Amino acid sequence: MVDHERLIAEARRIYLRYATEVVEGLGFCPWAREAREQGRVAVEVIVGAELAPTDALPVLAGLSEQTDIGLLVFPELTLDRMAFARFTAALREADGERLGRGHTAFALADFHPNAPAILDSPERLIPFIRRSPDPTIQCVRRSALDAVRLGDGGGTTFVDPATFAKGLEDLEASVEPLNRRVARANLRTVEREGLAAVEARLSDIRRDRDASYARLGLPLPPWSAGAADSV
Repeated sequence: MVDHERLIAEARRIYLRYATEVVEGLGFCPWAREAREQGRVAVEVIVGAELAPTDALPVLAGLSEQTDIGLLVFPELTLDRMAFARFTAALREADGERLGRGHTAFALADFHPNAPAILDSPERLIPFIRRSPDPTIQCVRRSALDAVRLGDGGGTTFVDPATFAKGLEDLEASVEPLNRRVARANLRTVEREGLAAVEARLSDIRRDRDASYARLGLPLPPWSAGAADSV
């Protein structure tokens, strides 16, 4: 039987490797490091292999008002990437029903370990950038996200606009949406670093995950040993 207390500690440790070595280390999210260092990031590990999306609703609802980025990590879920995307969509729907349409506090995005690297456009590379060691739902507080999008000159607790601008300094001035600017910057980063180098970081974290969980008696999920999805 899996020791869930130890599993939670390991899942949090391994996720933080991904956050610091990949997301922050490669600059994939310009505000991630500052938000974490300010204590405005919460990593919540949700155990269980047979979970319904609504099982995560209490954790989402319980995120502190001081949390701008919440990460819901599911180390025992064996859902493939598309099934996990549907799981996230169902949680988003349940949260909307709970609070009312247009009143949810967080925007949700699914991250999955088995995402392919497709370099033919910035948007198609996004799943690869989100190749977290476990299926994970990123929850970004809408008010903080809106402040970044509006370029609040006074700064926010979420990110210093000067730090954000520095993260995108390789892009020319543009009025295109923020998410597209970040996606373009990330594609340029992968091209500059080399796909093999980025894959090596992710693979090392995956090996750490698999070995650590195996020591706890957790079987590997079907996607762990296989190649990334092609779509």
